[in-house]
Order: sequence, then structure tokens, then C-alpha cells
Amino acid sequence: MTLEIITSDALDTRHGFFTRKGGVSAGIFAGLNCGQGSSDQDDVVQMNRHMVAASLGVADDHLATLYQIHSPKVITLDAPLSGERLQADAMVTATKGIALGILTADCAPILFYDRSSRTIGAAHAGWKGALHGVIGAVIRAMEALGADRQTIHATVGPCISQQSYEVGQEFLEAFIAEDMRFAEFFAQGKDDRYQFDLPRFCLHQLRHENIGQANWSGQCTYADENRFYSYRRTTHKGEPDYGRQISAIVL
Repeated sequence: MTLEIITSDALDTRHGFFTRKGGVSAGIFAGLNCGQGSSDQDDVVQMNRHMVAASLGVADDHLATLYQIHSPKVITLDAPLSGERLQADAMVTATKGIALGILTADCAPILFYDRSSRTIGAAHAGWKGALHGVIGAVIRAMEALGADRQTIHATVGPCISQQSYEVGQEFLEAFIAEDMRFAEFFAQGKDDRYQFDLPRFCLHQLRHENIGQANWSGQCTYADENRFYSYRRTTHKGEPDYGRQISAIVL
């Protein structure tokens, strides 16, 4: 089946924000589930990942993904991971032929590219990672490889949008404890609830780092069930598990 791949004009290298369309998983995972941590069949997930790797022009073992832990930890790669699942939430490389892959199901995947140094990065930015510095950590790791932050371009991929992201008072307080100005990323919801704008917060953090360009692809994972997996939608529907879409970039 044909994969659906969202791309960004800001990233002038091979990349893609893959939707769930075109894969071979079935049931609640129907589509391109690339989540090795899901309860989907291992061989089916590997088939999906093979299709992603092939579409990016890399061997299966050159598609690197992480055991994501909602942290600001960044791994610098100069060789394939060879099946290792390191615990971190972002990767950078200046090595050709290594695809950096991020798995999401509402959190924001962010892909980075610096044309001047031919350096790439990829980050998993849930609210914890975004608040605690994963975005700045990627940029600094890219600079350590020779990148110039003023020529780094970054795109925030499909993630949960503000209208679908209801949170409580403690969530809001975690943000304003860091910076009172972060209150602007919350809208009043029903009763004592709030609506958090994850993509706009990620864009704020990117622009705060003074990079060359930052944009959001514009899709909401929660609202579009035909195209995206969503942890929150699965929880609301009472389903036992959920798939993960992949976003990846390669030199």
C-alpha cells in the first residue's frame, strides 16, 4: 500500500512525517504502526518500519528510534544503533545515511536541519520534554557538530491541537512555575479545565532559541482518526492500546 508522507518545505533533505496510512497492521493498530512498544505483532511492526526505511532510502538497521522517556536527553549518533533502544528523546547526527526517527501519538515530533553544516536532528516533544528543554538541547547538540543556529530550520509535525488538549490546574501550575508568561499557551476550557496549545508552545521554544525558521505542519492527531494514532483518543474510547506514527529525517 502507498504510504502517506507529510513533508516540509523548510527541510531541504529527505524526511517525512508519516501518517498511519499504508501500513499492514490490523485492528486497533490498523495502518502504519511503527511502535515497538505497542502490543502489536512484532513482525508486523517490523514490516511497517521496513516500508518507512525504504521510502527514505536507508537500510532497516539505519532507521534509528529511541526508548522515549519524556526527557531533555539528546543522543549524538555517528553510526547506526544496530537494534539498540537507548533511553532518550532526541537525536542528532552529521553522518549520511542514518535516519533519525521519532515515534508519537499526540506528542510533537520535531525535525531539524542545518543546510550550512549538513546536520540534522529529531525530537520527541511532549509537554514535559518541551517544558524541560529538549528543544534547546537538540540545538546545542547540533551546534556541537558544527551547526549555526541561525541557519537551522525546524518543523513541528502532527500533534494534538489546543482544542483537543484538555488539562487541569496542576498542569497549568507546572508551566507558570517555570515562567508566568507561559500562561498565554492556555485557554479557559469547561468548568475548571484548561486547553493547552502544545504546537504553539513548541514554536515559542524554537523561536526563543533564535533559529532561522520554525513552523508547524498543522495537523491534529486527536481530531483526525483516519490519518493519525492518538493516545488521548484511545484513552477516551477505552481501547487497550494504540499505535505510534513515525517522523524521520536523513542526510
